[in-house]
Amino acid sequence: MGGGNGEGANGDGPTLTVASFFSFYDFARNIVDGTPLQVENLVPTGLHGHGWQPSAEITQRIIESDAFLHVGPGFQPWADRAIQTLEDDNIDVHLINAREGVDLLPLAETLDPEEEGVGEGQGLDPHFWLDPQRAKISVDNIAEGMAEIAPDHESALMDNAETYKADVLEQVRQDFQAMFEESDRDVVQLAAHNAFQYWADAYGTEMRPLVTNLAASGNVAPEDITEAQQVIKENDISYIANGVFEARRPAVQLIEETQAEAYFPVTPYAGVREDWVENNWGYKEVAYQINKPTLEICLGNKTPEEAGPDGWTDQWMNFE
Repeated sequence: MGGGNGEGANGDGPTLTVASFFSFYDFARNIVDGTPLQVENLVPTGLHGHGWQPSAEITQRIIESDAFLHVGPGFQPWADRAIQTLEDDNIDVHLINAREGVDLLPLAETLDPEEEGVGEGQGLDPHFWLDPQRAKISVDNIAEGMAEIAPDHESALMDNAETYKADVLEQVRQDFQAMFEESDRDVVQLAAHNAFQYWADAYGTEMRPLVTNLAASGNVAPEDITEAQQVIKENDISYIANGVFEARRPAVQLIEETQAEAYFPVTPYAGVREDWVENNWGYKEVAYQINKPTLEICLGNKTPEEAGPDGWTDQWMNFE
């Protein structure tokens, strides 16, 4: 475990925390800003954090770190296995559970017990970080966990956590709240998996996923398409949202077979593209550059031409 002054466990470098999921990696790197502590995202660019089978090198990276930041049991089986390895081999790596104390939503649908991503207890939705209010709890968990391995930097870590909660998460919460309240619509159709119910809970608008399971790789059944077609017709929907890291074909099919005119990008902050990494995007940038413009369009607050920065619509309407 790291030293109090921010030195790593082996005394050969700064204290290192490795994260199993992009969103919490981003929270953590903001929390350690201005300190010698380091944070690393274990998930490769372009991939989700739960539908992934890492190599033995990832487990070794966790073993060599001072702390492992994870999302709690049941969401990432590979992370659960890594934690079991640490415990079985009595390896001194501090565990930081970003989900500790967070109130999770029950799932609306009965899921296959073998499906990845069902949350602890099977039947709870793990995607809580979409709700900024719940995400604040994870920021506190991360700051407190890091302070345990680097107590000399506790004050800076806690100050950074408070700043991030106020300047980013609270701002996102307020801006999204205003956006949803402005809309006369109460249904958004997603050509995506069931990862967005915390928006529905936080903002009171129904988020209709095309795929009712929680796995981004879930297959689209004919009845899924039929139900989405009915929702689009009944709610006079012109625009739908599609997952950035999910298949495009279901969205294309809905555009071809319904009155919907186009699809736009949405993401549960579960991964990053190469250009996002190059531009140092985090939770805040994805919220405002991807999710908010799409929701403005789907909620009917703005036309595609009005949403997003210059050139956004050209890049993202019916994106490949």
